Amino acid sequence: MREVEQFKWIRADARRLLLVATACAGAASAQVPLRLDPVVVTATRTEARAFDLPVAIDTIDALLLQRNQLEVNLSESLSRVPGIVVANRWNYAQDLQVSVRGFGARANFGVRSIRLYQDGIPATMPDGQGQSGSFSIASAQRVEVLRGPFSTLYGNASGGVISIFTEDGTDPPQAQAQIVGGSYGTYNAIAKVQGIAHGVGYVVAGNHFATDGYRDHSEASRDLVNAKLKFNVDPDTRVTLIANSLYQPEAQDPLGLTRAQWQADPRQSDPSSVLFNTRKTVNQQQGGATLERQLGSDTVARLTVYGGRRLVRQYLALAGTLPTSSGGVTDLDGDFEGVDGRVSGRTIVGGGPLTLTAGVAYDRQHQRRKGFVNNNGELGDLRRDEDDFVNSTDGYAQAEWAPLAALSSLSFLAGARYSDVRFKSDDHFINPTNPDDSGRVAYSHFSPVGGAVWHVAREVNVYVNWGEGFETPSFIELAYRTVGTGLNFDLRPAVSRSAEAGIKAYVLGGQKVNLAVFSTKTSDEIVIDTATGGRTTYKNASKTRRRGVEAEWEASLPYGFNAYASYTYLSATFASAATTGLPPLLIPAGSRLPGVPQSNAYAELAWARRDWYGISAALEGQYAGKVYVNDRNTDAAPSYAIANVRVGFEQAAGAWTFREFVRVNNLFDRNYVGSVIVGDTNGRFFEPSARRNALAGLTVNAKF
Repeated sequence: MREVEQFKWIRADARRLLLVATACAGAASAQVPLRLDPVVVTATRTEARAFDLPVAIDTIDALLLQRNQLEVNLSESLSRVPGIVVANRWNYAQDLQVSVRGFGARANFGVRSIRLYQDGIPATMPDGQGQSGSFSIASAQRVEVLRGPFSTLYGNASGGVISIFTEDGTDPPQAQAQIVGGSYGTYNAIAKVQGIAHGVGYVVAGNHFATDGYRDHSEASRDLVNAKLKFNVDPDTRVTLIANSLYQPEAQDPLGLTRAQWQADPRQSDPSSVLFNTRKTVNQQQGGATLERQLGSDTVARLTVYGGRRLVRQYLALAGTLPTSSGGVTDLDGDFEGVDGRVSGRTIVGGGPLTLTAGVAYDRQHQRRKGFVNNNGELGDLRRDEDDFVNSTDGYAQAEWAPLAALSSLSFLAGARYSDVRFKSDDHFINPTNPDDSGRVAYSHFSPVGGAVWHVAREVNVYVNWGEGFETPSFIELAYRTVGTGLNFDLRPAVSRSAEAGIKAYVLGGQKVNLAVFSTKTSDEIVIDTATGGRTTYKNASKTRRRGVEAEWEASLPYGFNAYASYTYLSATFASAATTGLPPLLIPAGSRLPGVPQSNAYAELAWARRDWYGISAALEGQYAGKVYVNDRNTDAAPSYAIANVRVGFEQAAGAWTFREFVRVNNLFDRNYVGSVIVGDTNGRFFEPSARRNALAGLTVNAKF
């Protein structure tokens, strides 16, 4: 019955989409040339035009990622993509808050419910916990954002996939130096070299970022290096090597604010952040290699191996002195590695091309976890000592088929993935008051997905898809029980079933229009139970529902103008009653999921004249609806609308290129909450965003 109701909702909107498609087909009929839509690989693992796929996928290119930006956070550019919310917490101890169609909004640090990849190598740990801080925006060629059911083909994820791809080496070689500085003592110094030498393409980029912070006790710095080598062993074999390093020493954590604190002074930190000197240190190195081998004219084999180490020490806003406490300082020392092998082949079936891909993946994580007393910001006595292990084994297959000529207006994409994820914990902190909390748990699931595209006209496509996926708890979510000690092995994986319909079209002189409607039902969704002082416990809700609409429009206008707009409507609710907190409090059915705005929008009007000293300018507008801060919807961060403006210049002199820019964010000086800490037991829900602030930058590029 759940699937029937779900498809009724999609079917009603699909009828409307067909009417829109018919109108678009008429509007597009005069357009003869086929548009150069971006080529993507995240959806199918092979190169394909995004326009021709039965999925919602967007690409952000290097120009949008790097030009006239700080080049530190994905929130600088991904906020334009419909269906995704990337909130800058202005707190580098907790990373960005990223959600896709409402999945991931519960994460009070890091990225959950979304798979992250860098050049095909996972930036999400095998347990499902990810960090975007290791992404090198300065060396990025593009970012692909996949939303909806087909993200399940990447395994333990529910909402989507974010993939960043590093640039290739250039011929001729070039070197670049860049400095960006602005409000609150913020600056980012970037150096990059790239080229091709003796048949080896190379890119090396490094940056040093530092800020005094918008809020009190929010100082941070970050050093990031990313390198890529690409070469051919022989005409049929290509190798790509990737290495990156992130070092973030003691990013201060100002914590969230209560409503009264935010309204009194949004720049303050909570007093407990100073008392316990809350902060976080991260040191991560990761490397990987990909080998691609052409096995004949229609078959390609690909093997990826990777490994790395991640060290984290975080001081929380609590002492953790009790013998059964896990402490107020978390110390993590983790190794991770994995391998992914697949074969793709192309043949003719039923008079049409069929592309098949099959592969297996194995990922492993070993995390040495300790907890210590927080003696007012100093490391105290040991309170936790364990070794945690995760092993994930997956097999997957997918097929893309355009049947015989009589049905040439149709194409199909389908796939499935079987995942087996095993958690194990060996407790070493055992005494008469703290029993042995060792344990293990295993989760497995078969996730099918399928979609179809109807090519209504040369520049109009209509698609539908359906899929099922699952999401295990991460070790962060298993780490604490609401009552008692040890890992929370009672948590179950969430299982989601999604349906989607959409239209992609170029109309009225090449204006790009994308529209998608979707419905997702989730059983056993993992939600926050309690959150105190940086420590969060989780539980399973019974059922949740997400229904939404995503719209996107882009056009090239006369006189050098370009316009872009996107809008997302998302109804994310508890489909049945649940409880939260201690003592348990009722969450009525129909309550909104916290951390998720019901509406958000982005608009941009840009103008450029290369013959006028390379001048470019743009006005950006961003809107987000109110966001509830807990499951019971007792308080909410209010809606907000802000505007940003940027102006840039470019000059070329022989082999040299110079670029300058000025950018003003929050032009009208709004006092608003950009992100929330979901379910904070102390009521410190609100993370204020910066008032009006400015950036200025200079780039020097030389070819040699």
